[in-house]
Amino acid sequence: MSQAPLASDSQAPLEGLRVVDLTQVVVGPYATQFLADFGAEVIKIEHPSGDLARWIGGRSPTPGMAAKYLHLNRNKKSLALDLKKPGALDALKKLIATADVVVHNMRPPAAARLGLSADDLIKLKPDLIYCSVVGFGQQGRYRDKPAYDSIIQGASGLAAINNGGDGQPRFVPMVIADRTVGIMVANTILMAVVQRMRRGGPQVVEVPMFESMAAFVLAEHMFLKTFEPPLGSPGDSRLLDPNSRPIRTADGYICVTANTDAQVFAMFEAMGRPDLRTDPRFADKRARFENIGEMFRIRNEIFATRTTAQWLEILEAADIPAMPLHTLDSVLEDPHLADTGLFEKIEHPTEGTITNLRNPVRFSTYEPQIKWPAPHIGEHSVELLQSIGLDDGAIGALLESGATVDFASRAAA
Repeated sequence: MSQAPLASDSQAPLEGLRVVDLTQVVVGPYATQFLADFGAEVIKIEHPSGDLARWIGGRSPTPGMAAKYLHLNRNKKSLALDLKKPGALDALKKLIATADVVVHNMRPPAAARLGLSADDLIKLKPDLIYCSVVGFGQQGRYRDKPAYDSIIQGASGLAAINNGGDGQPRFVPMVIADRTVGIMVANTILMAVVQRMRRGGPQVVEVPMFESMAAFVLAEHMFLKTFEPPLGSPGDSRLLDPNSRPIRTADGYICVTANTDAQVFAMFEAMGRPDLRTDPRFADKRARFENIGEMFRIRNEIFATRTTAQWLEILEAADIPAMPLHTLDSVLEDPHLADTGLFEKIEHPTEGTITNLRNPVRFSTYEPQIKWPAPHIGEHSVELLQSIGLDDGAIGALLESGATVDFASRAAA
């Protein structure tokens, strides 16, 4: 890619950026989907058996097209390569020589054994941006440990504080470490792109999951241990109080947050307890923090006396932030999300009508769009191999050996 501005006449901010994506499952694919949505050409390299997310994300009309995979891999091209078979690694390296960015989530020793270390690939492309997503930073003693989302949730302290008030640690029931770090990966790659435009390349970046999530959790909860000597224990008691949860109403639950004096005093009025405004436990921010559990207890008892709809009307009139507690089913019916077009019905060539989650970010000059839905394994293999100069004989040999697969040929068979 030249050092000219990335946007072309299409106004896609990342038009012209070629990304070779060697990641799988969630953390890397979530990052590269952001890049693809905004115009980058993302080439997904996967084993001929397919990304694991194809198979562990639930049933699908066509095997290997699970919902989780569909929501992580739109706007990408799939090149299937078994890097242990003759010719596959050479083909990958020829592709990388044409790329701006390479991102992988292999453990570094495994990447080095394949000849895919930063040193190896920068020889092929001197201004390459090389991004490795690792479980643990390579300067530490855990550098060779494998990692998954649940491992990082536990190690970072996240599962310990997510204890439901009963002291039993729980994983957050989504792969929040993978997705949080995935956003960091996308941001890191974009920072490296900007730096390359200003100063040239190459750039080698490492995004460690453990350190990233430890920082994510501790920025909230290091709390009084921030100071030397410590002023107390870690953990924001306001957030860890067992009454800090969705509030039960007469017919369901509601979520309410009141932080400023104006909001808290308006909430006391709405609750029919104006006397709490002058209660020394709640009269100012510091006092409320010291007595937050008691304030939450009083609030929760009063909110149980009216319905969710009644409270929403009362709180909206008082300009107090509140929303109903959605379930996974009801959030799909939220009228605001319909207004903003988050849910989009599209036709997938093999999976039929699917509900796509549109990228919610909006530029004044560009709206993310579906160029193509998530691909089948090897859907673009032949096209991409031809683009790097392999002739029909070389491609045929890779197909014959199983080093690559061609979805079109498989489908026809």
